[in-house]
Amino acid sequence: MDRLAAEVTAKGITIFARVDHAAGAASVGMPLRPTELLVFGNARAGTPLMQVDQAVGIDLPLKALVYQDAEGKVWLSYNDPGWLARRHGLGSAASNVAAMTAGLAELAHQATTPA
Repeated sequence: MDRLAAEVTAKGITIFARVDHAAGAASVGMPLRPTELLVFGNARAGTPLMQVDQAVGIDLPLKALVYQDAEGKVWLSYNDPGWLARRHGLGSAASNVAAMTAGLAELAHQATTPA
């Protein structure tokens, strides 16, 4: 998660929240393997989508989940902006969605490529 947060920050994207689900589970005496959510975004990218349909705000800012599975492997997952566009009927914002998709894929690639 630290690598993803660093990549997001380096791109000038705002981090709104970092949620440590494992810490939350531990606070109520429940076990959970490492699981963190990063909430991040950029008004220049998200606003054009909300201008088409404000309901997309339920899915923005973007989120990425980093978690460790039972075998110790770490995963990075996020909702594809193309899926969000289909969900909210954002066809008229296709170029914005394509740019967001490419940017998110690049962030994920940079965060998961060994240094």
